[in-house]
Amino acid sequence: MPDVLEGSQKKISSLAFAFYAGVYSFTGFSYLNFVTEELKDPYRNLPRAIYISMPLVTFIYLLVNVAYFAALSTDEILESEAVAVSFANKVMGPLASLMPIFVACSCFGCLNSVLFTLSRMFFAGARDGQLPALLSMISVDYLAPTPSLLFSGASSIAMLFTADVLVLINYCAFSESLVIAASIAGLVKLRLTQPDAKAPIRFNICIPLTFLFLSCLFFVLPFFEQPTELMVGVAMILSGIPVYILFVMNKNKPTFIKIPWVWFNHVVQKSLLCLPETEAGEI
Repeated sequence: MPDVLEGSQKKISSLAFAFYAGVYSFTGFSYLNFVTEELKDPYRNLPRAIYISMPLVTFIYLLVNVAYFAALSTDEILESEAVAVSFANKVMGPLASLMPIFVACSCFGCLNSVLFTLSRMFFAGARDGQLPALLSMISVDYLAPTPSLLFSGASSIAMLFTADVLVLINYCAFSESLVIAASIAGLVKLRLTQPDAKAPIRFNICIPLTFLFLSCLFFVLPFFEQPTELMVGVAMILSGIPVYILFVMNKNKPTFIKIPWVWFNHVVQKSLLCLPETEAGEI
């Protein structure tokens, strides 16, 4: 196998961007907690999902990358528009035409899980009063959070307008890193302020502290190399503040906002046949 690190940059900021690109391939590891309500016996099955699925998927992904580097040179990988296709053309011979199908199946599975988990996250946030109440509605027929599903799909489609996929990866990975760091900081605070609180899964506090340190490190370092892209990621997160103030926090909305918003809610509810969770459950 050739030296895959030959010619690599040694700057720590470049390492941070490489981390963003790499961790993007494993997107989903942080989504397990979002679907706890959907699990049967989460106290038993959630730890199993963490201990079994995550190491297994990580191992398979690493094997795939080892295969790429064993068959392709560094230049071939850098110049390829689709590394999997280049690998198939070089190794699989007549069966190379099947590789796009395999990649599409992988993407479909990833997309399915992301939409499933994100819609539940929006649903739970809206139910707790942190997002517009419309996203907490569920379908009367299917008992699924249809408005949240459509919102997740629309948000994903909007991201397709970005011309450079690497820039999009930096936007999303940076934003996700910031949000995860904030979540871990909240976890550490709870562990310190409520050490006796009941928790289904409990790890040594050194693990979340290490994760928090690395998240903050990879959050700060890239600012020295590509501050513009990362500021866009910050702006994407901060863009939710006006929405929260106008449609969630402000209970006495101005008439010119309240009337169209109520009308829009009614139209969506009638079109999708969705109601708040308790009312839909009673039906």
